[in-house]
Amino acid sequence: MTTADPLDIAYRSHERVQELIDRIRVCMEDVSLSFKRWEEPYVTGPGLYFAVVSGPTVRNHADPMGNNRWPDVDSRDILDDVDGFYEATTEVARTRDGAVVVSVDGVVQEQLVRFRSYSPESERSREDSSPYADWMGSRHMSALDTSARPDVVTTMTLSEETGRVTVFEEGEYSTTPREQLSRTWVD
Repeated sequence: MTTADPLDIAYRSHERVQELIDRIRVCMEDVSLSFKRWEEPYVTGPGLYFAVVSGPTVRNHADPMGNNRWPDVDSRDILDDVDGFYEATTEVARTRDGAVVVSVDGVVQEQLVRFRSYSPESERSREDSSPYADWMGSRHMSALDTSARPDVVTTMTLSEETGRVTVFEEGEYSTTPREQLSRTWVD
């Protein structure tokens, strides 16, 4: 077991970062609950992928997702503009593809990205990580793998097929099916 360096910042337990993660999760849950057509055949619901990162860049393990960008450059601070964040997240869920990168200070990166897989020389091998669940599609598998990176605090997904919300940390995950979500977003 590795001992934590006393100079490291424990982002996963940091109060402000936890508030940020909770805000994103609650917003994702509300987007899922607001969509009323989940049971209709041939209908795809809103989908989301967020990554909360502690590093200054994701350039070394992500690529831009074409022209997919955060829709409102004035509403990029999650903790300061809750309504703007919710509106932009709803638009991204319905019209954009790629992961939304958020720094631990709560600022959304404008460019949506595709995270690259770990290479065989990576710090973590597939044998050490949690297996993929049967319900996971490519978005969820990417979020699981990406959550194992040292500079990624948390990844979260909203399934466009079922409305489930999943939180990934350090290659582990906790998932909540849509039927078990509770509406906690405050208008």
